[in-house]
Amino acid sequence: MPVSPTALAHAEDLADFVAASPSSYHAAEEVARRLEEVGFVRLDEEQAWPAQAGGRFVVVRDGAAIAWAVPADASATTASHIFGAHTDSPGFKLKPKPTTGARGWLQAGVEVYGGPLLNSWLDRELRLAGRLALADGRVVLADTGALLRLPQLAIHLDREANSGLALDKQLQTQPVWGLGEPSEEDLLGELAASVGVDAADIRGFDAVVADSARGAVFGKDDAFFASGRLDDLASVHAGVVALGALASSSLAGGAIPVLAAFDHEELGSASRSGAAGPFLEDVLVRVYAGLGADASEQRRAFAASWCLSSDVGHSVHPNYAHKHDPVVQPLLGSGPILKVNANQRYATDAVGAAAWAAWCETAGIASQEFVSNNGVPCGSTIGPITATRLGIRTVDVGIPILSMHSARELAGVSDLHDLARVAGAFFSA
Repeated sequence: MPVSPTALAHAEDLADFVAASPSSYHAAEEVARRLEEVGFVRLDEEQAWPAQAGGRFVVVRDGAAIAWAVPADASATTASHIFGAHTDSPGFKLKPKPTTGARGWLQAGVEVYGGPLLNSWLDRELRLAGRLALADGRVVLADTGALLRLPQLAIHLDREANSGLALDKQLQTQPVWGLGEPSEEDLLGELAASVGVDAADIRGFDAVVADSARGAVFGKDDAFFASGRLDDLASVHAGVVALGALASSSLAGGAIPVLAAFDHEELGSASRSGAAGPFLEDVLVRVYAGLGADASEQRRAFAASWCLSSDVGHSVHPNYAHKHDPVVQPLLGSGPILKVNANQRYATDAVGAAAWAAWCETAGIASQEFVSNNGVPCGSTIGPITATRLGIRTVDVGIPILSMHSARELAGVSDLHDLARVAGAFFSA
């Protein structure tokens, strides 16, 4: 059946969000920008923070952002409801001395970031985006727009390409971006020009490659949404929408809603802006200090808190059904998923499953389960890391997708909207 106009509008807004977020640094800033527009106050970690009761705040650390809204009647032991996601995606990151080339071509020296499906990046117009650290101490965000391409070798020159394509990660993943002889500042000059600074002033950079095509709704009854970086901007966006919807509400008598969008999940989360780092704890400790909590009261609040770790999972693939569990087979358009794993790759347990069911019922949405085929081990998420790091009860959830870790992934339009709805129910519980 056709998806609702509200779900279609949500998908279009997600397309805008992804277009504004080609790198984790852009994503964190877009989270802050959107929340500031609805009244959240941006805080500096180096400054003293205001009293927390009744306030709505957001803080950015590198490519991560944490935002929260404190009920006016919050106390030192009020629980937090944390919706966790991540801002990074598998792909390519620019190397030092990035301008390379051969045979009259200008190329970009890139390093593989995380575990991308390499062949999905072929024959696409790609953009280069990230942050530049300048000689005057400023850090600016840059985005070239469509600039690069990884051209595939023609079938005439590789008659076996359709029998199985394997790309050498060093020799065959360096995009072309122009013609001529390489010089040291050429590619950095493109990044600098995109933001109106001098390439000679660049002292450091973190830049990644992203698909330049906009997200699109398509398929029978507008059921599908395809875009780059759905893993995991679909969850980040759902959290922003849900938290932003509380901006005009009078919060009272409930938990403290928190959105935690971490960086570096695709690398294991071990960084100052990753889930294994101290960012979330740093923020929560300061929030509870603002409520007058001592160390014991903070731990009591943590014990009463919940974290929904939201990341994408696998929909059953019609051409590869044998790769999935033979019974538990989530499908696009049938609702968000509860992720289960016996080896604690996901943090869900029975109590968490029951809580998830209650939040879904409150939101009026259907839910599915995901569990891996025993012969195809699953990945992991920020869920077990957050549970281990803070001792907060954690449930792993998300939406089912196809083409995970592709340059362009596939989701169900209704699932995207339903995830935001259940995030709202979770925040308001």
